[in-house]
Amino acid sequence: MKKIIYHFVAVLCCAGLPLLASAEKADANKPTDIEADQMHSDDVKQVTTFTGNVVVTKGTLLIKAGKAVIVEDPEGYQYITLYAAPDRLASLRQKQDGGPNIWMEGYGKKIEYDNKDEIIKFFTQARVRRLQGNQVTDDVSGEYISYNARTEYYSVYNTSEGVSKPGAGRVKAVIQPREKKATK
Repeated sequence: MKKIIYHFVAVLCCAGLPLLASAEKADANKPTDIEADQMHSDDVKQVTTFTGNVVVTKGTLLIKAGKAVIVEDPEGYQYITLYAAPDRLASLRQKQDGGPNIWMEGYGKKIEYDNKDEIIKFFTQARVRRLQGNQVTDDVSGEYISYNARTEYYSVYNTSEGVSKPGAGRVKAVIQPREKKATK
């Protein structure tokens, strides 16, 4: 059981939603605190479910969801699904390396992380933001956002099925200009 909880948080920390920067490395050495109204674990099926006001903290990582389901396959890979509470969004927030006060936030009615393929997906009212302090520097939204950490490639679609359909709405990205590095 302890292994499943550790892997759940480790996966989310390692994923760190590196859409725009990498997760703060110091978080890996911080204790993990998981709170929920209840927890059920099936060691035979390798499934653990936390329900009711799920809050996970590990260093600067903060995860909030109505429900979290962790499934481990026979090879030891984890598949994590976060579900939003009614009238809310599941969320992740973490400080990023690369600057003194850079943060990443991600939201959705459902969030899935595939540890084996290193892919994170946000479904329905999906949004990923990068902040410098409290100032939003980048903001991407749509009904579906998928990010592949291995290839550093992400896609945003106007339906929660991961395809774009005419008339289904628009995706939106606001990307602030970056400081140009001085050349010698």
